[in-house]
Amino acid sequence: MREVVIVDGIRTPIARAHKEKGWFRTIKSPDMLAALLKAIFERNPKIKAAEVDGFYVGCANQTLSQHGIARLTWLGCGLPDSVPAVAVEMQCASAMAAIHSVANAIIAGMGDIYLVGGTEDMLHIAMGANIEFWAQIGKHYNPFELPMGMTAEKVAAKWNLTREEMDKFSYESHKKASKAWAEGKFKNEVIPIEVTYEDGSKQVIDKDQGPRADTTIEAMAQLKPAFLPPDKSKGVTAGNSSPLNQGAALLLLMERGKADSLGLSYHLKFKSGAIAGVDPTMMGIGPIPSSQKAMKLAGISSKDVDVVEINEAFASQSIVSLRELGIPQEKANLWGGGIAIGHPLGASGARITVTLNSIMKTDKKDAKYGLATLCVGFGQGAATIWERAK
Repeated sequence: MREVVIVDGIRTPIARAHKEKGWFRTIKSPDMLAALLKAIFERNPKIKAAEVDGFYVGCANQTLSQHGIARLTWLGCGLPDSVPAVAVEMQCASAMAAIHSVANAIIAGMGDIYLVGGTEDMLHIAMGANIEFWAQIGKHYNPFELPMGMTAEKVAAKWNLTREEMDKFSYESHKKASKAWAEGKFKNEVIPIEVTYEDGSKQVIDKDQGPRADTTIEAMAQLKPAFLPPDKSKGVTAGNSSPLNQGAALLLLMERGKADSLGLSYHLKFKSGAIAGVDPTMMGIGPIPSSQKAMKLAGISSKDVDVVEINEAFASQSIVSLRELGIPQEKANLWGGGIAIGHPLGASGARITVTLNSIMKTDKKDAKYGLATLCVGFGQGAATIWERAK
């Protein structure tokens, strides 16, 4: 069988989606993807743009500047119009769904060289922008229970999580991310971007805006519930939830034989991928069935998984998913997760894959299996198993 390997993985810094304080407030998704495309070809000079078999981009809200995001970005960069581009939407798992599509295409022999990633601009395109919900949904589900924050509360309630558990998990995310940045762990995956601001000043952004080394559990405990009144909330707050962000990530995936023929190095190969559906009012548990399916396809169990990147949409769903999968928190998000680093919706499936690749190439180079997984808005989950290439 043809094998799929990760030749390179990069991402932008992740900025807050804030119109005054956001570090990327004057740029949009095409700008972020353009920076990554430029960098990927510079880092991999043996790969020529015309040889790419496809450019796949995951994006949750494909409207306004994110309309036609894959094709229009590629063309806007002046790259060969002979290369096709595909935009993929699966809410928070959009980029991972794109990765699965590319892996399947390579295995099927449809091509050998692909660029695949994701992006999201949650500042200029707010969550829910231009969305019209079909009224029929209300016949089957309570619309009040479908917003992401409400699903996080429901998961916390069903598994009887405490506010203290969720705050501690979030605190650890910030501490791990801050430590990783201080130690230069992200240096090889994050591509600096120069931003021009409203007053004409320029600044090179070379780190994530979100991680807070100075945060404390005590400070988190002062935050009020974000989605329900205090007397009805299990304690889901802005502090133990992912923020709104801008960011993008990109992977160079290749057929192993092709990579070998070009003399390119790699550390991980695609082992399996899976998606699953769950109750949309508890969408955060999506990583449980999707990861179980992926592990079954890979012929492994949770005990075989050495490193995990689970997207931290909320502390509640991350804690429950890891617990139900039988995976210790100590194996997960070694360099911090989405609560600290950020969760630019459509980019996160690629972002966690890029970071998993980095961790398994450096800190955990002898680890055999890595799992990347995330929950998906409206009740789904996605997971990918990567295996160390011997």
